Amino acid sequence: MPDLSRTKPPAGASAVVVFADGSLLWGKGFGAQGHNIGEICFNTSMTGYQEILTDPSYAGQIINFTFPHIGNVGTNNEDIETLEPAARGLIVREDVTSPSNWRALNHFNDWLVQYNITGICGIDTRALTRRIRDNGAPNAVIAHNEKGEFDLVALHKQASEWAGLEGTDLAIEVSCAQTYQWDETLWELGKGYGKQDSPKYKVVAVDFGAKRNILRCLASAGCDVTVVNAKTSAEDILAHNPDGVFLSNGPGDPSATGKYAVPMIKALIEKGVPIFGICLGHQLLSLALGGKTRKMHLGHRGANHPVKNLKTGTVEITSQNHGFEVIADSLPDGIEISHISLFDGTNEGLVVKDKPVFSVQYHPEASPGPQDSYYLFEQFVENIKRRKAA
Repeated sequence: MPDLSRTKPPAGASAVVVFADGSLLWGKGFGAQGHNIGEICFNTSMTGYQEILTDPSYAGQIINFTFPHIGNVGTNNEDIETLEPAARGLIVREDVTSPSNWRALNHFNDWLVQYNITGICGIDTRALTRRIRDNGAPNAVIAHNEKGEFDLVALHKQASEWAGLEGTDLAIEVSCAQTYQWDETLWELGKGYGKQDSPKYKVVAVDFGAKRNILRCLASAGCDVTVVNAKTSAEDILAHNPDGVFLSNGPGDPSATGKYAVPMIKALIEKGVPIFGICLGHQLLSLALGGKTRKMHLGHRGANHPVKNLKTGTVEITSQNHGFEVIADSLPDGIEISHISLFDGTNEGLVVKDKPVFSVQYHPEASPGPQDSYYLFEQFVENIKRRKAA
């Protein structure tokens, strides 16, 4: 490791990434000045950087974008998934250019400053991606200072002493503070977002870090959606008299969040309530059913992940963002594996036999990403219909 107390920035450098092992990446800073610590992951999506950066599931993470032209379509007020972005920074190859898109309202750099997100460009993001692929997701500090002044020793100390994501409950940090109603439906060209004014089914969505487009999908499927905090008890959820319960996506280690979420989910299963979970919700449901989870070597993040539906034999191209997985062999009898990843064979979905309960690891709301998996929201509604008719 170099003597960081004697290391000087190269000419023109206004940002640096300081890894826990003491290695450095110098570049040009953009967005907010300052520094932040996180786990570096990579995302392979070619579109939708605004949705990605506002996805609460990225709490505690610095995103390395493999697509080089991040920021070229600017930003707008519609493509956000939460009002307070949780991502801790971003790493890109090319400098941010002026926006070139008919929907753009703001320059990407100005938007990052507004939300206090720090970026660094001029980085060989493919080399960094290979590093993550081979060695796993590293802990690091990203720092931006226009004068090029950095206390590298102090930044390295922060990076090396940070505990990381394993064992950390981040869902509670991004969950809603109070219960609210949601009736906004999916976006349409020339119309924007709609409103669900004649819902047929009452659904409680447990917010572990829910994306707005997931709630829109539920509303578009005919649901009257009530969003509740991650720590809401089964008793309080049932007090809303729901026809079904949705377990949202979210960040952090499911075993940590499961300390309070698993008892709630178990109680709902015992009551026979239709349940649909995605991402962290899928992992928490698995824990409630007796399964186990573990941290992945590098995770799945992108909008081009092939997943096989084992029931139909079809392959869905999916949007994904997760760093933990369900250990398929840990699931007890009575649980059917419904989907698997064609990248690495990991578990991507389950169905509880003889109960209206299922979940998937990926993001069927497609924000950003392909729309192959919208049918899952319809499947959830069909489960509700059957139970109400029984």
